[in-house]
Amino acid sequence: MFRTRPLLTKLLKRPNEVNEDSAERATKRIKAEGEHNEDDKRYPKKKVVLLLAYSGKGYYGMQRNPGNSQFRTIEDDLVTALVKSGCIPGNHGDDMRKMSFQRCARTDKGVSAAGQVVSLKLRLIEDIIEKINENLPPQIRVLGLKRVTQGFNSKNNCDARTYAYMLPTVAFSPKDYDTENIAAFRLETETLQKVNQLFALYKGTHNFHNFTSQKAPSDPSARRYITEMSCGEPFVRNNYEFAVITVRGQSFMLHQIRKMIGLVIAVIKGYAKEEVMERSWGQEKVDVPKAPGLGLVLERVHFDRYNKRFGGDGLHERLEWDREEEAIKAFKEAHIYPTIVETECEEGSMVSWMATLPIHDFEATVTGTQDNKDQKQNADEGNDSD
Repeated sequence: MFRTRPLLTKLLKRPNEVNEDSAERATKRIKAEGEHNEDDKRYPKKKVVLLLAYSGKGYYGMQRNPGNSQFRTIEDDLVTALVKSGCIPGNHGDDMRKMSFQRCARTDKGVSAAGQVVSLKLRLIEDIIEKINENLPPQIRVLGLKRVTQGFNSKNNCDARTYAYMLPTVAFSPKDYDTENIAAFRLETETLQKVNQLFALYKGTHNFHNFTSQKAPSDPSARRYITEMSCGEPFVRNNYEFAVITVRGQSFMLHQIRKMIGLVIAVIKGYAKEEVMERSWGQEKVDVPKAPGLGLVLERVHFDRYNKRFGGDGLHERLEWDREEEAIKAFKEAHIYPTIVETECEEGSMVSWMATLPIHDFEATVTGTQDNKDQKQNADEGNDSD
């Protein structure tokens, strides 16, 4: 039987039928635009910041990667929730620049956050936080919202970032310790003091070109300023002893924090001499081990200059989250800490990584092979920590 081709069918249509199709499409477009305009009139878009908390397990970092739908990110789920809740028009979800979106820090694959901040323009609908959260999975939550100046940019206006790193204290055990008996290990006071002496060496401005990948010693961006770094008192979870390392700095490069921690562990365990730390800030290329990503959490971001300039002008709030502190703590206890503890107990990522320390040569410079390995990992893991 003869079948009319689509093009021929279109050509055979009467002029009035073609006009009717065009009119119908135009009507639908005008109706959709009208609905958007009505929403915009009722709820004008305003520049705000959102306080986010999330568990990074199962996500390929914070930043959205358009065209890479198989690599799910935190921003993918956040933008979907913003569209579904009516906070932004659907076309803004396809192009985040339309809502002036900016995240404060690009957390890496698997990294969690208790105090991430993003800036964007939203329709301030009623019960906005509740409606956004209704469309988010339980491991992502909007915990706070504040109005900011029109020119505010959460990345550029951020003065400092604080990260926490939760790890089993067996990481600081002697290198001949029997890792089959991890639950029995307890960190001695003297060892903790030595750990903190080493972390204190990072404070100040140093050239961290060895603590990331594809960064030359002469690159000015490799110089980073660290204000605080220390390890807290140990505690027991699921019969295993853990501790939390806290580090605050202006900004961090890809893998920088994990390598800072990895090098201290190597020194404490006796695989490297203490002098390797100062040598790593010099011009030569040093082989610096990278600790697992599991325990890393973006704890807090700081806007001291913004608060000083606008926080007391009577129009804008200070970007501090004292009222949300209980909610932040509850989220960490419910979603972040249990994930870290359970995953570490089941998979043993720290113990597995510790077994690779003997293959590092802390006396020699890094070979081209090691550089290529870092480059491949960089491509696989994607996002900067900052």
